[in-house]
Amino acid sequence: MPSATAAPSTPSSLPACSAPAQVHACPAQQLASAYRALWLATLSLMTAFMQTQAPAHRHLIAGRIGRNFETLSHPNDCFDSGCRATFAGLAQHWAQKAEQFAPRSRDERKGVVAALL
Repeated sequence: MPSATAAPSTPSSLPACSAPAQVHACPAQQLASAYRALWLATLSLMTAFMQTQAPAHRHLIAGRIGRNFETLSHPNDCFDSGCRATFAGLAQHWAQKAEQFAPRSRDERKGVVAALL
């Protein structure tokens, strides 16, 4: 169990704030917390994607994951350029994955059925 006096972990490149974190965090710490929360939410969505079999749900979840990675890839002080480049690649991957599970039009479905017959 962590001690109550342990300092919260923050990236070392962020400036120190004079205000306590519980009252008003400086903008750099707020941004770091927001990016950390978005990263954790994205990991949770990837878990949900793997546990969901419905194509419509997979389409929606993959789209959200892609948009989250797109946001994480924008220039910021929380991730280095290599990490942001990886996020940009993952954003493209998940956008393609969302497209793979996108609902098809009626004409496209007819073509698939006709090809099977």
